[in-house]
Amino acid sequence: MSPRSFSVLIAIFMVVPFVAADSFTFSADSVKSVLAKGKERTSLSGKARVKSDTINITADAIEISGSGYSTLVCKGNVEADDQKNGIHLSAPALTYDRTHSIALLEGPSVLEDSKNKVVMKANWIQDDGDKGITVAQVNVRILKDGLACRSEYVVYRRANHVLELSGAPRVVRNGDEYRATRMVVNTETEEIILEGAVAGSVHSEDSKPKAATGVSGEAGSGPVPQIPAGTPAGAPAGRPTGAPAGSPAIKPSGKPRRVRRSLC
Repeated sequence: MSPRSFSVLIAIFMVVPFVAADSFTFSADSVKSVLAKGKERTSLSGKARVKSDTINITADAIEISGSGYSTLVCKGNVEADDQKNGIHLSAPALTYDRTHSIALLEGPSVLEDSKNKVVMKANWIQDDGDKGITVAQVNVRILKDGLACRSEYVVYRRANHVLELSGAPRVVRNGDEYRATRMVVNTETEEIILEGAVAGSVHSEDSKPKAATGVSGEAGSGPVPQIPAGTPAGAPAGRPTGAPAGSPAIKPSGKPRRVRRSLC
């Protein structure tokens, strides 16, 4: 056994007794530990990995600290699997609270919900594994089968299959486009609620543009609609940019209103 491997094994044996209620193992090319009471801290670098009964994390570097080694700060090519909830996370940086099962992703991040076949991308994502609630901010995009959503702020309630979108939200499904001040989308029933200044365009089956296929890394095997590139966030109400001439548009009345529409 090499000296490096030996130091890793010693660190593992010394850490596990502090977390007997939820023990975990770790490995890395290099391990440094401080075991003084109240200052417990372990730093992993180079192919760092932490694995417990509920989550498996890999990164370039991981620091483990806090009471009962409850806090994991991960940096560089972070990949995490929440096996209990069927969630896969990837980000440049991730902070994970093992006590409350809360993951905070920073930088261009991706959350894949395999149970509901939903993919979420944003520059900031916080996922509460126990409550099943995800909050995302800044350049948020959600994809599910033939549905594509874009917004600046999203609350995703996984148990209810509900997306709450605000901040110039837009939804595209099979060529039909909807915009409003706020939207609520049910990813299971494909029902959408539009609130505020509502606008959009709906095409007949014959005139609908063909959706792009073969998008790498997206949920579902069917075609994925694309939100037209180059359209500024918060574009003025009316016919959406990129809509064919003559397509029908839902024009706002000047007063906030609430519209419920099925996307079936």
